[in-house]
Amino acid sequence: MPNINTLTDEEQLLKQGFLDVEVDPTIDIFSEIEKIKKEKNAIVLAHYYQEPDIQDVADFIGDSLGLAQQAATTSADMIVFAGVHFMAETAKILNPQKKVVLPDLNAGCSLASSAPPDLFKKFKEQHPNHVVISYINCTAEVKALSDIICTSSNAKAIIDSVPADKEIIFAPDRNLGAYLKKVTGREMVLWNGACQVHELFSLEKITHLKEKHPEAKLIAHPECEEAILNIADFVGSTSGLLKFTKNDNSQSFIVATEQGILHKMQNASPEKTFIPAPPDNSCACNECPYMKLNTLEKLYLCMKYEKPEILMDEELRIAAKKPIDKMLEISARYGL
Repeated sequence: MPNINTLTDEEQLLKQGFLDVEVDPTIDIFSEIEKIKKEKNAIVLAHYYQEPDIQDVADFIGDSLGLAQQAATTSADMIVFAGVHFMAETAKILNPQKKVVLPDLNAGCSLASSAPPDLFKKFKEQHPNHVVISYINCTAEVKALSDIICTSSNAKAIIDSVPADKEIIFAPDRNLGAYLKKVTGREMVLWNGACQVHELFSLEKITHLKEKHPEAKLIAHPECEEAILNIADFVGSTSGLLKFTKNDNSQSFIVATEQGILHKMQNASPEKTFIPAPPDNSCACNECPYMKLNTLEKLYLCMKYEKPEILMDEELRIAAKKPIDKMLEISARYGL
């Protein structure tokens, strides 16, 4: 880490989104973050995939739907988004008058990157008169090209809300799209995108793990490939997986999603055992490299200096907000 001696140099790094700056080791970062929250009327929103320390200081921890709902209703002056770029971008779309900051601007998303806006626009033009439903894991530009946004928590309800005589484009996750075709019975044109984390799970290794732990239930996120979903005991969104582990009588679970959720699962059910599903590499668990770019130190620095800030063209923001508002309206109607 560079030793930054001047505020100017430190702020320059912050503007670039590179927060590998040494923090005074004598300060209590946890108490400093709490102090800044009060001084600046700031709220920390964190995804379940963030590191445990960040989850512990967050005011709200959730999946994409829960985070979007919190961002839409918060009275805070500053939203500190501990997640990836599209999530912070969504918060800014919903809160143009509020300051939205992200600990590391490099915290992107492989799934969002798999749908470049220019190519997606051409794809949409090839399928005129289709209703475009886009998973929230996409850029503001793709949201602006969409009719309705969805998350894995509300995707079925969103699809069910579309009249049966309307054709649908679903983007950008092909695995989630294929799963939704099964559970809704709707034919959809799928964009060929995927999440690198959920595509990495090894069927062979998970099968061996199930043999080693026959009492454990396999639970999986619908972004996983079909072969994994076919052997899962339960398939659900991140919040759905968490709820299942709380309510199910099983005492052990093999969890096929980003391993950050295990912290919340373990806190909610300390008597139960949670085993991360192994990826198709040498690692024992599967982490999102983008989610893990955020650290407690970076969170503290971005709150202190209110940078890096998410900024957006107003015309784009308005266009991207319409399908998000539609999602929130449908979710409220279904009690999601």
